[in-house]
Amino acid sequence: MVTATTEESVATTKESYAVCLRLARSHYENFPVASWLLPAPMRPHIAAIYAFARTADDIADEGHLDDGERLRRLDEWEAKLDAPAGHPVFVALENTIQECRLDPQLFRDLISAFKQDVIKKHYDTWTELLDYCRRSANPVGRLVLGVARPEADGLDEARSAKSDSLCTALQLVNFWQDVERDRAKGRDYLPKGLADQFGSNARAEAGRRTRALFDDGRGVADAVKGRLALELRATWLGGMRILERLEAVNFDTARRPALGPADFALIGCRMLAWRASDK
Repeated sequence: MVTATTEESVATTKESYAVCLRLARSHYENFPVASWLLPAPMRPHIAAIYAFARTADDIADEGHLDDGERLRRLDEWEAKLDAPAGHPVFVALENTIQECRLDPQLFRDLISAFKQDVIKKHYDTWTELLDYCRRSANPVGRLVLGVARPEADGLDEARSAKSDSLCTALQLVNFWQDVERDRAKGRDYLPKGLADQFGSNARAEAGRRTRALFDDGRGVADAVKGRLALELRATWLGGMRILERLEAVNFDTARRPALGPADFALIGCRMLAWRASDK
């Protein structure tokens, strides 16, 4: 683990976190990443987690590399979890894992999902898709709760399960707003079994199931305190707003829905009117 024992190593760690923060803030996201809503001490740690995941996701999905090269680079990225070799993302991440007592397996789960993205382009069943989300999305929520451990008051299984539901819902709504774009890349996350069973209503059924996951995950925003609760409420409301936008156009994603000023104003109003979930 990185131990800041000299002024030079402290500077190196700080510089590494600065690299991660710049990366986090340079990417467009529908959901807040290391935003001002987060408690200030959490932001560098969340940025380090995001930088790790964002870079791995880009290796798996961006550019014109062949599948073999993508898998090779993902193997190299995963290997840096054990041997950072001065890479700024991993210097910061190793410090975060140590300070926040995070489970390194969660990062390996993320890598396994990114590798799956390279080799698996279609899904047959809803269960198969949820297993992918278990590794591609749910670790992020558990890592956030781990970073927030003092404010989250421990990581009980009920809170973690609600986090899993929210993270899966966010991953799914991202898929549903990108159906056409993903299909243009030869990838389809809408399970074949759902299409076979529901026909032209398959997207609406996927949306219904996604809404149920949002409903189940809403309580995680009430299970933490302070500014983290505001961050999670904004995240939940942002995801739900995208789902509403998709429902309004019957999941026609020829034009990808993205949140604009009017949506953010509505989200702000809904945050003010937020009432704790009884679930």
